[in-house]
Amino acid sequence: MFSNMTLRKILVMLMSLLVVAWVYFIIYPESTGFWSALNLPIFLQHWNTSTRSSHPKIPNNPTRTPTETDLRIKEITQKLDQLIPPRPFAHLILTTSAAHSRASILNPRDPYCRGEQLDVLLEVRDHLGRRKDYGGDFLRARMSSPALQAGASGKVTDFNNGTYLASFTLFWEGRVSLSVLLIHPSEGASALWRARNQGYDRVIFMGQFANSTSQVLSECGLALNTSAELCQYLDPRDQEAFYCVRPQHVPCAALTHMHSKNKEVSYLTKQERSLFERSNVGVEIMENFNTINVSTCNKQTVPIKKKCKLGMTSKIPSGHVWKDTWIPTSCSLIPIEMKNCLSGKFIYLMGDSTIRQWMEYFMKNVNTLKSVDLHESGKLRHQLAVDLDRNINIQWQKHGYPLIGSLTYSVKEIEYITRVIDRTAGEKNTIIVISLGQHFRPFPIDVFIRRALNVHKAVQRLLLRSPDTVVIIKAENTREMYSDAERFSDFHGYIQNLIMKDIFHDLNVGIIDAWDMTIAHGTNAVHPPQSVVRNQINTLVNYIC
Repeated sequence: MFSNMTLRKILVMLMSLLVVAWVYFIIYPESTGFWSALNLPIFLQHWNTSTRSSHPKIPNNPTRTPTETDLRIKEITQKLDQLIPPRPFAHLILTTSAAHSRASILNPRDPYCRGEQLDVLLEVRDHLGRRKDYGGDFLRARMSSPALQAGASGKVTDFNNGTYLASFTLFWEGRVSLSVLLIHPSEGASALWRARNQGYDRVIFMGQFANSTSQVLSECGLALNTSAELCQYLDPRDQEAFYCVRPQHVPCAALTHMHSKNKEVSYLTKQERSLFERSNVGVEIMENFNTINVSTCNKQTVPIKKKCKLGMTSKIPSGHVWKDTWIPTSCSLIPIEMKNCLSGKFIYLMGDSTIRQWMEYFMKNVNTLKSVDLHESGKLRHQLAVDLDRNINIQWQKHGYPLIGSLTYSVKEIEYITRVIDRTAGEKNTIIVISLGQHFRPFPIDVFIRRALNVHKAVQRLLLRSPDTVVIIKAENTREMYSDAERFSDFHGYIQNLIMKDIFHDLNVGIIDAWDMTIAHGTNAVHPPQSVVRNQINTLVNYIC
């Protein structure tokens, strides 16, 4: 037996060791050195694959000290909460009605002059014809001349008292039609915002695990409200995680494939859901307006604009379509021979299927590009095309979770965009194009904000080590107007578009305003037609050549 003196010495030594450990942890909370000294396992891979016995409904650990990213997410979310306040309503007839709202052109005349601004005052009313005294309606203004294949978005100013100003820049001469659509009344926009941030389960994922010669399916998601043991796929630096219920007797690392499906769940009330019936979505306010006549008015020629380049500030609208060709407002696009422009370039397309359309366009229109078989399958496979003679290398890869798709896709090689950017050396002939948005719409906004902030930081690191690297952000585009508003409404995309502009405004990157382009073209498809893709790529080659 130990003597009392010996026991006291041992206790003092143990207490000293604990104090040292505590002090070290307080000073270096992020360090893995101390845990390594104790011979505890740490994961060296970007993906931290581990198991958990349970997982809270909200994926972030409330006991974790908030990071700079956490605080920024909170700041942006609070601003959006102020932008989209709650708008409870007792009955549908008390919400905004396009038919009862009034529109009037300020200072009307005939003809109007090309280059001038035309303003339309909107006074919104409910279904009883009563003036509303608050704003927040989700409106879309557009001008068009179908015979000229011309179109442009209008700028909508909300005075937050039931009145709006729709401003149209008269870019071309001829007969012009004006339109202001009530996509969602303010009550609908508010309901979508509240519902979006309530749950992660409007879309559920099914993971496929390899088990010897058979496959095992298990539910997965950004958050799983279950007491079952979970596989956690965590990027510890960026604090982005994905979870699967762990199949019995199968390791977490055996996850190979994924697909998703919509779940029969809604966070909207029955009354709120009536706002998103087809007859109540995208209703014209300017139904009875005649076309206007625009002429040159013998004015001087518009001054020549500088060629589009990175870092330019965009105006509203950012451009217009004329003869099916995109013409930016702040700068000019010149004809560029694509093969010559792409020679010597390494182009990395990262994101969703709307940027994969670029890959398909390049393959179709650059006949010297040859596809390289990377031994993957499916629409979401990593794609590579090369022209060895001209040293052209173009590749597309999907972004990390969430990735919605009813068709099964491989996740063996899935990774977050930030990690791809981090291992890219970068130089003047390296072009990175990023597209995020469509797959995030069904999930709480903090998921998208965190991803955007993490990508921003990765781009920032890239430009510090390789400032000549060209980085392009392809904005989100509009999509089908009448399809599943709670999950995929353009209201969600519009908010995400605002977030991307706010986060990336301080970097020297190029912005391709796919949102404005698709409104100008008058298309409402998640995968825009080839004419839109052509205009997007024409903007790209002007940025890089």
